[in-house]
Amino acid sequence: MSRIGRLPISLPEGVTFDISDENLVTVKGKLGELQQKVDSGISVKSEDGKIVLDRATEQKDHKSKHGLYRALIANMVKGVSEGYIIQQELVGVGYKVEAKGQVLEFSLGYSHNIVIELPPEIDVKTVTERGKNPTITMTSIDKQLIGQVAAKIRSFRKPEPYKGKGILYKGEVIRKKAGKAAAEK
Repeated sequence: MSRIGRLPISLPEGVTFDISDENLVTVKGKLGELQQKVDSGISVKSEDGKIVLDRATEQKDHKSKHGLYRALIANMVKGVSEGYIIQQELVGVGYKVEAKGQVLEFSLGYSHNIVIELPPEIDVKTVTERGKNPTITMTSIDKQLIGQVAAKIRSFRKPEPYKGKGILYKGEVIRKKAGKAAAEK
């Protein structure tokens, strides 16, 4: 039995759970509503204020999806009750970011600025303080969406190990490598 899949998901105060005939799970909370289609080999039911998932057979496909859908539904429950926050910082001389509504405009040392439009489900704030690195703070109820957008933003300037420049997640530490000059000595 899947260790992740067999764990029940407890519903916090103010979160409601509903499942339709087509295995469409809907979770509503104070921050919003999320939906997820569940494979027909996985049954979802509510017992004593907790969500329990069971699989139909012991096939490899059903085993793998058992833990997957449990994790997805648990992320939905946490998202509608607490939400998710991702903070990124731009490390590098002259790196800038500016938010204009749902549009972020980056200046990352290229010959052109990079513009990205964010989905409406994500709230974004940028902070640029003198003497500190510019930071981006994104909040959303959808963990998959906010993670995908953060990965896309990071791909514009991946952190490099020689000078430590790039777009980093807040609190991330880049292990620096010694350059060519250090190897000669």
